[in-house]
Amino acid sequence: MTDSRTSYPLRVEGAPDPEAVSRGLWLVKPLLLVPHLVVLLFLWLAFYAVGIVAFFAILITGRYPRGLFDFNVGVLRWSWRVHYYGYGALATDRYPPFTLNEVADYPAHLEVAYPERLSRGLVLIKWWLLAIPQYVIVGIFVGGGLWFGAHGSFGNDSWAAGGLVGLLVFIAGIVVLFTGRYPRPLYDFILGMDRWALRVAAYAALMTDQYPPFRLDQGGTDPGSTPAIPTPPPPSGVPGAPAPVAPAPAA
Repeated sequence: MTDSRTSYPLRVEGAPDPEAVSRGLWLVKPLLLVPHLVVLLFLWLAFYAVGIVAFFAILITGRYPRGLFDFNVGVLRWSWRVHYYGYGALATDRYPPFTLNEVADYPAHLEVAYPERLSRGLVLIKWWLLAIPQYVIVGIFVGGGLWFGAHGSFGNDSWAAGGLVGLLVFIAGIVVLFTGRYPRPLYDFILGMDRWALRVAAYAALMTDQYPPFRLDQGGTDPGSTPAIPTPPPPSGVPGAPAPVAPAPAA
């Protein structure tokens, strides 16, 4: 059964098993993520270049070229998987795949509905003027990284490295370190803030004309969408694989 609230064109989800994380792996994830961060640096540079081309295409034709749109969705998807594994959520120990495509059995999912038509007028003002209230809120959630990441400092992948998300993820890491459990309410709240930030990112990147709702949709399942595909536990006998833990029941 779907949520009665209106879904947003961007769907951000996480599989509901936030307790299946090891106690200490999060301490070394900065090193483990270096290959992804190098690749994402170049992907985000391409993301900005594609956005500039899309800006003029929308202004002239009212359409976002489908191939360019799919590429930028892939960059957002890749980034979300890295953040879900790393310090945007710290919610899985499964290493993110190196792909722009959706991976059904990975615990983090992102999709954006392709818009057949976009407003030629809104493209001139929505990414800076109309989105200002959203930037203020997102700045509280994730720090200033989203603004600079979306508006041309350089192709960084640090939008979820600060703010309230960064603080709560650090607290979650400490709790996991001492208890081996990721508190479900904390997970749900962090996912809600990540979801809000990514909705704003998609809007600022001209991928939708639908204004992001002022609504914190918490939990792993995005309202009005199909639940994320549960991720099977790693095969037994794999060195270093954490023992599977049953997910906590939904509140």
